[in-house]
Amino acid sequence: MGVVTANLAVSLDGYTAGPDQSLEHPFGPGVREPLTSWMWETDQPGREQDAHLLGVLHANTGAHIMGRNMFGPGRGAWDESWTGWWGPEPPYHAPVFVLTHHPREPLPMEGGTTFEFVTDGIEAALDRARAAAGEQDVEIAGGASTVRQYLQAGLLDELVLHLVPVALGLGAGVRLLDDVRATLEPVEAIASPTVTHLRYRVLNSL
Repeated sequence: MGVVTANLAVSLDGYTAGPDQSLEHPFGPGVREPLTSWMWETDQPGREQDAHLLGVLHANTGAHIMGRNMFGPGRGAWDESWTGWWGPEPPYHAPVFVLTHHPREPLPMEGGTTFEFVTDGIEAALDRARAAAGEQDVEIAGGASTVRQYLQAGLLDELVLHLVPVALGLGAGVRLLDDVRATLEPVEAIASPTVTHLRYRVLNSL
């Protein structure tokens, strides 16, 4: 059986997203660019570490889990015309289990991704993801509140933080480690000009 892992971009003051998230601003106004611009610049000189890490992070992933807010901006009953942010071929290429309170039939997409909607909690979603992944890893794809739930429940084995050298000073928004008590063991640190990648093994939740 593989490990249960997660990776997120986070600001120096702990934010993964801001307030007022919407269809036009899925990270909240003014937040996406400072947190994620490094991901689109990995072909520049000195960025070989970033390109390599992004290439290997998902190499052994056999299934993903995400919260409804990561799948789309809607709440309540499903608008079944919504099929995600990613167009007809999402980047996952594996089963994706979406946590929700509202049932929906599985949604097959191009490229091997099928979204399946789980209404009976994080442990049920993990059981289904592990069954689908077999010997491969399960990635908790986000958002931060979903990763936090798995961390608090002691169900996360590994956490990779992409620490972006910016303080967003939002005063509100989504912070990954709010209300979390856990012991993490540093495994690896990789620095590049615009982000530091920190890999931790999760020892326990307190």
